[in-house]
Order: sequence, then structure tokens, then C-alpha cells
Amino acid sequence: MNIVFRQLFDPETCTLTYLLADALTGDAVIIDSVREHVGGYVSLLQELNLSLVWVLETHAHADHITGAAGLREITGAETVVGGRVGAPCADRRVEGGDTIVFGNEVLRVIATPGHTEGCVSFRWRDRVFTGDSLLIGGCGRTDFQGGSAETLYDSITQRLFSLPGETLVYPGHDYKGHRVSSVSQERATNPRLAGVTREEFVDLMGRLNLPPPARIDDALPANQRCGEIPDPLIDVHGV
Repeated sequence: MNIVFRQLFDPETCTLTYLLADALTGDAVIIDSVREHVGGYVSLLQELNLSLVWVLETHAHADHITGAAGLREITGAETVVGGRVGAPCADRRVEGGDTIVFGNEVLRVIATPGHTEGCVSFRWRDRVFTGDSLLIGGCGRTDFQGGSAETLYDSITQRLFSLPGETLVYPGHDYKGHRVSSVSQERATNPRLAGVTREEFVDLMGRLNLPPPARIDDALPANQRCGEIPDPLIDVHGV
């Protein structure tokens, strides 16, 4: 296949980032980048002789700051977020059913709200990039950023689980050393979803009682600015 695929990992936040490219044209996209690794991404692009055209976000992250702003500045790539993320800085806002073209390749957008109101997943060839909506053996929490357990259950069971069973699932995080699953595996074995009714799922999610993400106060506002961090030497209030 004339494609490039790399799965990259940030050990501090257990974030999984993905580089996809059309090897024939050299056009590439990055999904869910991490700000601290922008230099590494640029080096990898140069090593593989690729041109970054899109920087994609599955949602506005609360646990790390995206590298979108830095990648846009260095490479000229355009940023993409879900239409309900609340990030007016983005070059393009997408909804379910939209497509993203890079070279001869096409990503299809699937709306998967519930973890947050603005979550989207991206389907490419035989795989789907689910962000924090569907994890390997789990799913994203639903108690902030407009999250809804009812909505997440519907997003997963009606949209992601309706994909062919052999579709590979690549999540936005993993905390147990896993790197890839499949739709059939998650339908059959995911302890939060397999054989679980909508009412049971809502009850389960309501009892998680998780602490807030450690970096939500700085990460979320920064990600709604596409990862741009105001210069502390500039008085933004003009006084």
C-alpha cells in the first residue's frame, strides 16, 4: 500500500498521536498532537519527506496541550476541529459526514459526542481514530465539557459499533500498554459496553466519581485557542 502510518506515544499523558500520509504525493495529516513533541513531529515529517497539510483534533483535550498552533506556524498546515468544540481559531470545523482529503486519501468524519459535546472520530481505510470516545476496554468520562453518558452510549453503539467488526480501533489514550483493538473486540469484551444497556451505562458512568484532569485549567483554554499560549509579558487586559 502506498501509505504511511505511524502511531506515536506521549508517556506523560498516555496520549496516542497518529501520522497518516499518502506516500505517492507526500501529503500528511496528524491526529491529536502534543505540544511538547512538535519538534519531533517536524523531524519525522522531514525524515519521511512528507508535507503536513492537516492537523486534526478529536476534541478539545483537558489533559495536554495540542501542538496544532506550532505545527501550523512551522509547516503551514491547516487545523481541523469538530464544529462544537468551541475553537474559533481553527481553519476548518467539521461535522459528521464531512470528508478530509490529503493526496489521494480520504478521512471520513464521524460525530461521536458524549465524552465532550464536540468529539469526532476519523475513519480511514480499515481503521477508525476514536479519540477519547471509545478506548480499548473503556471509554471517555462524561462529567465535564458538555459530556453526556446517554449521548456517548448512542455515539458508540449506534455509530462506532455499526462499523464492520474488522475495523481497527485506534484510541486517543491508553494507560495499560495497549495500542490497537477492533470494533468486534470492543463490542464483545469492553467491560463498560459489552452486554450493557443504556440505563446501566448511564448509572455506571454516574458513579465513577473521578477527580478533575490535572491540567484542565491550563490545557482546555489553550486548546480552545488551538494550542496558542498568550505571552505572559503581554498585558492582555491593556492595563
